[in-house]
Amino acid sequence: MSSFRQRAVLAGCVLAALLAAAGLFATDYGIDPDLWLIVLALGFVLFLAALDPWLHRRKAAGLATDANLAAARAALATALRGQWTEEFTARGLRRGELLDLHWSAPEPPLGDQPAAPPGRSDAVVEAFERQPRGRLVVLGEAGAGKSTTTLLLTIGLLERRGDGPVPVLLPLSTWDPDAEDVRTWMTRRLYEDHPALRNTELYGSYAADLLVEQRLVFPVLDGLDQLPAAKRADALARLNRAFPPATPLVLTSRVAEFADAVAAAGPVAGADVVQLHPLDHEEIAGYLRASTDPLHAARWEPIFLHLRAEPDGRLAEALSTPLAVWLAGVVYGSGEPSELLDRNRFPDRRAVEHHLVDALVSGAFGDRAVAHDVRASQVWPRDKAHRWLTFLATHLHARGIRELAWWELRRAVGRTWLALLGALALGSIGGFGVAWLMAYASTPDLAPLTGLVAGLLVAAAALSASRQRTAKPRLGAWRSLLLTSAVLGTAAGLVFGALYGLSAGLVVGLGLAVATALRFALGSAAELTQPSSPKWTMARDRVATWTGSLVLAVVFGAAAGLVFGPHQSGMVGLGLASGLLLGFALSVLHLRWWWFTVARIWLALRGKLPWELMVFLDDARKLGVLRQAGACYQFRHALVQDRLAGAREPVRSQA
Repeated sequence: MSSFRQRAVLAGCVLAALLAAAGLFATDYGIDPDLWLIVLALGFVLFLAALDPWLHRRKAAGLATDANLAAARAALATALRGQWTEEFTARGLRRGELLDLHWSAPEPPLGDQPAAPPGRSDAVVEAFERQPRGRLVVLGEAGAGKSTTTLLLTIGLLERRGDGPVPVLLPLSTWDPDAEDVRTWMTRRLYEDHPALRNTELYGSYAADLLVEQRLVFPVLDGLDQLPAAKRADALARLNRAFPPATPLVLTSRVAEFADAVAAAGPVAGADVVQLHPLDHEEIAGYLRASTDPLHAARWEPIFLHLRAEPDGRLAEALSTPLAVWLAGVVYGSGEPSELLDRNRFPDRRAVEHHLVDALVSGAFGDRAVAHDVRASQVWPRDKAHRWLTFLATHLHARGIRELAWWELRRAVGRTWLALLGALALGSIGGFGVAWLMAYASTPDLAPLTGLVAGLLVAAAALSASRQRTAKPRLGAWRSLLLTSAVLGTAAGLVFGALYGLSAGLVVGLGLAVATALRFALGSAAELTQPSSPKWTMARDRVATWTGSLVLAVVFGAAAGLVFGPHQSGMVGLGLASGLLLGFALSVLHLRWWWFTVARIWLALRGKLPWELMVFLDDARKLGVLRQAGACYQFRHALVQDRLAGAREPVRSQA
């Protein structure tokens, strides 16, 4: 649904609910409730018919056309450019102030093309565009700058490319080659990060599927080494089959892991392979001097002298990556870095890296000045923040992934336990709402039984809804705003009309039609150009929840007034409150936000996560411990996640 029609449906639904309630109780003006509701219902049906996308654009029910895909490609490029540009800034990166990374062809060669010429990270876009097929493999050790290089490449290509394929940056750790084809995985990730691609009116049906199938997007895949060792060769072979030499492809990996995969599956056909160089002592010194004031820069001089004296020593090796240099700059921004010269305390590279990671996490929290500088929402207790992050890192490590998607937090609770908790909560809310209303109605003796039955029905629906489903574009008549709303509203209206009279049937039928139309309008995002983020994807679910709840509250309030006495204002208010409870229970059944909330509250009660989880994650990102990738969070680097999880080795298993 287009943004205009979406806003029109929302406004029309709210107006219809308010007019229904106002007309029923404004009896001093001689308004006939039955006539008022009949006219309003007919007017609402005509309103929906005027906005129904299925009646006006039947072609949208078919596969996306070339025009649909062109619009989707352009909008996706805009969204991705905004998303990654914002993330580039959030990571504290500034063009012109980045470390000057260099690369050259690895020895021995790991590709089937002539050796790529030496280059620099600030010229990665030019190097990619010089490659006739647009295929590039970037190698480097942990923290060498592979992710930053691909981020620069993605932003640069999004700024330069006109009608060409759109680069989509994705972490390979979220792909299981045994469970999904790589193109199926890419399609799923596009739908998850950009739900508006399901907007069939604007982009046709299966827009993301066709964008991938017709190669209107191409993958920028970060971290082949993050896949389990037993799956890397198969993954590389699948990538070669899915993306033949004539199609663009970017891949990053650590050197040894890539060499092993190439030995088993063959090289990436037609790709230039480059390897990022370690930093030398002059590059390290230049960055650290530039990143601090002259007074603090003087404290680094003993370190610089040591690096010159021992260019191949353990400290030079530890600080040879951009990640380690950045960590050192953050950790010792106002501290004394000369402690790194203690050979007993820091005997090797790993000891230095672990110290820097530990200091980053502990220094980010519990300091009011640090929180103020990055505009964090509050000062989080250091010990609790460390415990919460450790829980998240351990959870991700156990699943073998690097991304924290808020809707996947439910996995930290367990499927059965989560379903029972969610069903119990929703059943209690819905059942209490119905029992509360019936307790003050004409049949109070039936209140417990009615509430129990309603609660059991809501709980059963919640148990069914607790199973994760993959949303699919709806085709044909199921896309009709008019048909679905009118059919459901009429059915409910007939039942209530037979039991409680014409006016009650009309108001309940109209209310259900309004709620269905709201569900339709809020079912998918209208704007693809909106950059994806965890907050944005969650906000859509919250808006759908509270809008549906309020509309059903108005409907039940009006129905209670009609059934139990139009002049009993107390019953109207009670109907509004009861309707709000039942409306909430029915609105959140299939929304990811509800099941995330159940998991978040349960884990907070057990002390494993904070009550304000999303606020905490956003602050952790501002403090440099986390980073954002589309609708998901990641730890700033795999080293940070592995250290917090207590893993001796990187992630080796895949969920």
